[in-house]
Amino acid sequence: MSLCRILPAITVRLLFQMTAPLLLGLSMSACAGSVERADAAGAFDYAGLKGRAKALAERPYTEPNLTLPGPLQDLSWDDYQQLAFDADQALWQQTGSNLRAELFHLGLYFKQAIRIYALEEGVAREIAYRPELFEYGKSGIDGDNLPSDLGFAGFRFKFHRDWQRDMVAFLGASYFRAVGADMQYGLSARGLAIDTALNRPEEFPVFTHFWLEKPAPGSDTAVVYALLDSPSATGAYRFAITPGTHTVMDVDVAIYPRKAIERLGVAPLTSMYMIGENHRRAGWDWRPEIHDSDGLAMQTGQGNWLWRPLVNPQALRFSAFSDDNPKGFGLLQRDRNFDHYQDDGVFYDKRPGVWVAPKGPWGRGEVQLVEIPTLDETFDNIVAFWRPAKPIEAGQEWLFSYRLTWGAAPTPEHHYARVQNTFTGLGGVVGKKREYFSKRFVVDFAGGSLAKITADAKSASESAAKVEAKIIHSSGRVELVSVRPQRAISGYRAMFDLVPPKGTEPIDLSLQLLVAGQPISETWVYQWTPPPAAERELHNPGHL
Repeated sequence: MSLCRILPAITVRLLFQMTAPLLLGLSMSACAGSVERADAAGAFDYAGLKGRAKALAERPYTEPNLTLPGPLQDLSWDDYQQLAFDADQALWQQTGSNLRAELFHLGLYFKQAIRIYALEEGVAREIAYRPELFEYGKSGIDGDNLPSDLGFAGFRFKFHRDWQRDMVAFLGASYFRAVGADMQYGLSARGLAIDTALNRPEEFPVFTHFWLEKPAPGSDTAVVYALLDSPSATGAYRFAITPGTHTVMDVDVAIYPRKAIERLGVAPLTSMYMIGENHRRAGWDWRPEIHDSDGLAMQTGQGNWLWRPLVNPQALRFSAFSDDNPKGFGLLQRDRNFDHYQDDGVFYDKRPGVWVAPKGPWGRGEVQLVEIPTLDETFDNIVAFWRPAKPIEAGQEWLFSYRLTWGAAPTPEHHYARVQNTFTGLGGVVGKKREYFSKRFVVDFAGGSLAKITADAKSASESAAKVEAKIIHSSGRVELVSVRPQRAISGYRAMFDLVPPKGTEPIDLSLQLLVAGQPISETWVYQWTPPPAAERELHNPGHL
């Protein structure tokens, strides 16, 4: 899969990781009502939006005009950063609202004009583009020479607890982001994924229209409606967004396919994993780890918890986890130790995770994970989503409701021990000559009942005797299995070596801790691709 197919993710990532702070910090005092254009008034509700999306799906797709006015066509990265919304013009500025909305200018990578409406008491008024809404800095752009119907690239919300920094932003295709208490952007969510990781270009649906509803007095919740369009489907969306320690989004979705869709991705998440403790294929950077997320967490319909560490593969890797009515899934950044990253610029240790919790039954399907090779941290190379098992055909209506929780620890509490670390390396016994190749896997667990088991035992050996590892592998031979207390994390460390067969077919692995035959940890799941025989170096020292 070509990395150019994830360009919308890359461009949005760059803006939020590297430039968003440069767009902040303006004063706020002017009347927000001045950004509304009265001649676009109309009654609006979600039922009507669904009807509009359904009617749109019954018509052929119209390619958008992506030609920007001349002055905006050749903006450099630095020039685009100069196009800053004037915070004095923020929507709901003088209403005493706990939230304010600001808009993004078109230009650079953002070429499709998005229509944005202010919504109050069921009446929508389009927000007209006017040059006085923006400060152009040293960009060389004269807003007076731009058309009055230019439109916008997207929008963001600021919250009363910190008017200087934004909490939520919708920008590019159907991408959007939010932060938790750490106020640090990271991975993105999307409205819809279509044909991700197939043998043809991925389709990127676009939110073409947004309606921003005026928050109720004293409310911390912003409601946003969106219309989605693409060659294969249309959609109507309602977001109820509440910033806080965890930013929570309650999402209602109605999808209307224009044609059969081979791989429909519901509630897609997009992230980046380049280097981590378990996978250093691209480990030439001075920083020990570089990633927005370090694993995919899942809670199955049966209530089982799974943890799949991410990798940066040599070739595109696709994984599917079948389930019936899943309780949730998400991409998380569990490792929040600054020492493990040493990055004081973009702060990977503060990146939020996102947990997707379905509301109501979703039926049978799969949580699908796509890992794409990357040699650079500005490429978002990880995608996870839910794919329904039923075929997606033209003329259908698909309804989904779910909650997105953004923050440092967004998953629900449970009594199982969680995976803390995954390390990999060459197998064998230290001080003994290796006669054959093997791969070592080291998995640390903490939480649940592990601390009590260790504390109640009279010795480490007695504690270790109570806990055993259940290991399942699709091929090869497992040896040198051990489970022992890891007091530094008040948990346990499980280790084993895997001797692969001669081929290079991927090997699926799982590991769970048991006491008296009963699970006490979530299940660690992994996929490892053995190297070719010629690359299976034993690295024996000369004195052995």
